[in-house]
Amino acid sequence: MSDMIELLIFAVAYAFLAALNFYRLMKGPTPADRMVAGDSMDVLVCCAMVLYSLYSGRGIYLDIAIICAMLGIVDTMLVARYLEKERGA
Repeated sequence: MSDMIELLIFAVAYAFLAALNFYRLMKGPTPADRMVAGDSMDVLVCCAMVLYSLYSGRGIYLDIAIICAMLGIVDTMLVARYLEKERGA
């Protein structure tokens, strides 16, 4: 029963952090701020999938979380390269 309470506490914390990230994603003053908010949302989603994988005991969610993290890294590098070219550096 205590596992359910801990999972609920983490779920509420992740929801609060995701709401803050979503606000920064929509209202970010610069594209770099939006990129960082999107990247941190990707990390939150991956962590949530890892926790759900541990809770459910199914390894498929862990595999999906690893793939999501790898795609998030590639996405961040591509957006950073685009922003650098746009800036003219």
